[in-house]
Amino acid sequence: MKNYTITVNGNVYNVTVEEGTTAGVVQAPVAAAPKAAPAAAKAAAPAGAQGSVVVSAPMPGKVLAVKASAGQAVKKGDVIMVLEAMKMENDIVAPQDGTIASINAAAGDAVESGATLATLN
Repeated sequence: MKNYTITVNGNVYNVTVEEGTTAGVVQAPVAAAPKAAPAAAKAAAPAGAQGSVVVSAPMPGKVLAVKASAGQAVKKGDVIMVLEAMKMENDIVAPQDGTIASINAAAGDAVESGATLATLN
């Protein structure tokens, strides 16, 4: 067996490779994961400002642009924000007519699938 230390995108991995095979065993990263939580926490609206209709992320990605603001009236299908996933830009639209109660993500934030991006009243 041979042990290697590999760095990929700033994350350090310890890899053990068995001799005579092409399969390797990858262990947990040594370096800490990139920090995405603080940006999401500061962008979150206060608990009292949440609306009754939740607009959530359909997939993990990065918020490229926020097109609407809290208090803005929107119609069904209006673009609220743009989410980049797998090198494609996806418009996140209002599911119904209403008023934006809160915007819960800012441009540049990394979001997971199902994360609340905005709420409507």
